[in-house]
Amino acid sequence: MRLACFAAAACAAFACAASAQNSTTEGIAKYREALQEGNPAELWEARGEGLWKAPRGPNKVSLERCDLGLGAGIVKGAYAQLPKYFADTDRVMDLETRLVWCMVKLQGISEADAKKNPFGNGNDKKSDIEALVAYVTSESRGVKMNVSVAHPKEMQMYRVGEKIFYFRGGPHDFGCVTCHGADNQRIRLQDLPNLTKIEGTQKAYTTWPAYRVSQGELRTFQWRLNDCFRQQRFPELEFGSDASIALTMFLAKNANGAAFDGPAIKR
Repeated sequence: MRLACFAAAACAAFACAASAQNSTTEGIAKYREALQEGNPAELWEARGEGLWKAPRGPNKVSLERCDLGLGAGIVKGAYAQLPKYFADTDRVMDLETRLVWCMVKLQGISEADAKKNPFGNGNDKKSDIEALVAYVTSESRGVKMNVSVAHPKEMQMYRVGEKIFYFRGGPHDFGCVTCHGADNQRIRLQDLPNLTKIEGTQKAYTTWPAYRVSQGELRTFQWRLNDCFRQQRFPELEFGSDASIALTMFLAKNANGAAFDGPAIKR
């Protein structure tokens, strides 16, 4: 009798916990939906468009001649095909590294200056890169992801990114797969998408960059990776490094077929 009562109580507790989790998840989804109509990311998009079109740097030229993969100055749909191999640099580049390269090559800005403030922190530390990323990515909204691994260097990046995703190490034996390798995992109120499944990767990747309500900032995918490494207690992921591009390539390729829906809004 006692065993039966215990089993019944355990089932009831589990059902209540599951119901509470579902209720919380639904509440968060409704909260995000309500905020999305007035997504503050639009402010970053507008500033990014201004930066894209403004003559800047020692050469006093705009970025409108920057080739993001579809031809000089073509922004519409470009992000949905990144990262990709660029023959003029003989390397695979994601959006941030390509923007930095264009700032150096076209505008004459030093690489150090172009990369010195990749992540903003309020009005006193605005990031030009984040604003440019917001603008460029917004021009791919609704476009289906179509990242290629046809070039050998693209496939190499994809395979390296896959190894990084599954690699475990550091003081807590963590890896990307620790948090993102199973269904229905969550940290506090934050759902953790299962990035070992295509549908999980599609939903997660296509909503970055995103405006973080809790931080009052727009955050790029490079920032997301950097923060994940911090939480794993790994050494800081260098901005624009091959490691960051490889991990982005792995996730971006796995998101193929899904319509891009960023910049989005997150807690």
